[in-house]
Amino acid sequence: MKTILVPVGGSETDHTVFATALAAARPLGAHLEFLHIRVTPGQAAVYAPHVDFAQGGALRDAISRLDVEAERRSRAAARHFRHFCEQQGLVITDTPSRTRSMSAVWREESDDALERLTYRARHNDLVVVGRASRADGLPPDLIERILLDSGRPVLIAPARAPETLAGTILVCWKETAEAARALTAALPLLAHSKRVVVVSVEGAKASLAGALDIAQQLRWHGITAEATCVTGEAQPTGELLQSTARHYDADLLVMGGYGFSRMRELVFGGCTQFFIDHAERPVFLVH
Repeated sequence: MKTILVPVGGSETDHTVFATALAAARPLGAHLEFLHIRVTPGQAAVYAPHVDFAQGGALRDAISRLDVEAERRSRAAARHFRHFCEQQGLVITDTPSRTRSMSAVWREESDDALERLTYRARHNDLVVVGRASRADGLPPDLIERILLDSGRPVLIAPARAPETLAGTILVCWKETAEAARALTAALPLLAHSKRVVVVSVEGAKASLAGALDIAQQLRWHGITAEATCVTGEAQPTGELLQSTARHYDADLLVMGGYGFSRMRELVFGGCTQFFIDHAERPVFLVH
């Protein structure tokens, strides 16, 4: 895991996304590709509230505001990138190095945001994303779409910037292909962690025996891991895992992403959607 895509929105969310990406890159000596997509007013209007009802002068005013907002976001995104690289002492280069030191590169492109982000995601090992705090011209279900269409793991940044991802990692295990893919994709991070806890939820296609076996498999990789099984009566699985993460003071959760809509699979099931929307800590997801 040597290249990490970091979408840059030009908003206050950039701070926590950058910090999360840095926490992932630091133990791996990874290269960070910062990407800002400038969305033109025509495309931004698709996701802007009330614009579709505007006509005449009101529509022209709305388009003008969207153009001004896009310019503001572009300037802020580039400024955030420069400040972050200076603050962290990151070398800016697009040429791979033989050393394990971190580096960064800036890219700015225009329009077709989802297509461009998905393309660049497929050309990196990991994508770090944040939850948009307000309309930014991008699809509101951007995280779900990248998770489904890129084929790459997605690391969701929390509301508060993490200092590390390599302390305690909680591996949320169930007997599914998605969980197995997530475990394999996260191995580089698990290898640098201080503590790994494999947790299964009783009755959710999982058992303590399965978690113990996964912990044993991780030990073959030189990763010391322990296993536990939790139950919460009628408590939703997402809330139960979140409280378990609090109990272990986990720095990162690793889990599979499960789609339930067979038509487009843009609607995720309860646990996955819960963490996409409400996770308190960084979450590493693979579909």
